[in-house]
Amino acid sequence: MAFRVISDMADKLNLPASIVDRCNSLFKQVHEEKHVKGRSNDAVAAACLYIACRQEGGPRSFKGERKHNTDCCFNVIYGLEICAVSRHSKKEIGRCFKLILRSLDTQVETVTTGDFMSRFCSNLGFGPQIQKAASHIAQKATDLDVAPGRVYLSVAAAAIYMASQASDQKKTQKEVGDVVGVADSTIRQSYRLMYPHRAKLFPKDFKFVVPIDDLPRH
Repeated sequence: MAFRVISDMADKLNLPASIVDRCNSLFKQVHEEKHVKGRSNDAVAAACLYIACRQEGGPRSFKGERKHNTDCCFNVIYGLEICAVSRHSKKEIGRCFKLILRSLDTQVETVTTGDFMSRFCSNLGFGPQIQKAASHIAQKATDLDVAPGRVYLSVAAAAIYMASQASDQKKTQKEVGDVVGVADSTIRQSYRLMYPHRAKLFPKDFKFVVPIDDLPRH
């Protein structure tokens, strides 16, 4: 049953056979050695698929990765995509993920802010300057906690929108949302929280086409 679940999730994510094979092998090992006893097989399968994707470096991996605390590894876009096609919550799949890493001494690397910003900005047709600014804005907004309670993905989308509005390559919130995978209303809410702090968020060397005080308020 779990192998069918893995196959179904992989089909929905358009993952290659090499990742499915690795995932099946990992699940078999975890299941036989009873490393995640008491956990749902479907949640374990989703966690195994996440690990297999990262190890294979398939369509849902990103370049330029760096090692990070495994407790934080699951809190990235990669996990969100798998959660979207699983019946279980991100929290439950994340627990299984960490149990598997600890029990098998398996290593995976996390996705950095710049990695998925590069992906989003590329899909939107943006160049390096906007990508750099968006990454900087998102990181600063997180560090300064200017959008408390907002999920990171919505802050990232708002950062991309803000950077684009200051440039000559403007995109609407809907256009950004369609690529990032969040509603334009969600972007708007995060942007409104970030807007009063805009002067602190942009990198110092950013070349404004639109003056910072002329950026849209929402």
